[in-house]
Order: sequence, then structure tokens, then C-alpha cells
Amino acid sequence: MMYGWRDGGWGIVWMILSWGVIIALVWAALHAFTRDGDRREPSRTAKDVLAERFARGEIDADEYGERLRVLEEHDTARRKR
Repeated sequence: MMYGWRDGGWGIVWMILSWGVIIALVWAALHAFTRDGDRREPSRTAKDVLAERFARGEIDADEYGERLRVLEEHDTARRKR
């Protein structure tokens, strides 16, 4: 049996509500996926990367100290501008 205007229009109302719910669910799912891409880790600074490389043993203490000094000089020069 088909529901339509003869039955007071409730069939049409339920169909519209059903499609509205389906569209809302699809929109919410797509919105959630796109927002997950924006939830990145806070950007790491050059000093953070340098400290990680030192911790992993990729660079030694002398190289770490030298590069850290250069980064700090760069930060100081940039703040003076």
C-alpha cells in the first residue's frame, strides 16, 4: 500500500524526514572527516626537531650545541626587527 496525500500526507512527511535524517548523517560524517585533517599536532619548532635528532643520536653534543647557538642567534636577530 502506498502512502500519499490520501492518507493525510503523513507518507510524504515521513519520506521528507527520512531523507533529511540521511542527508544530516552524511553531512555529519563528511564534516567529521574533514575536521580530523585539521587536528594536527602543534607545529614543531626548529629547536624541537634539533632536540629530537640529538635524542635519537643522529647528531653529537658538539653539533647540537653549534646548531642550537645558530638557531638562538637567528631568533634574537628576528626579534630585533
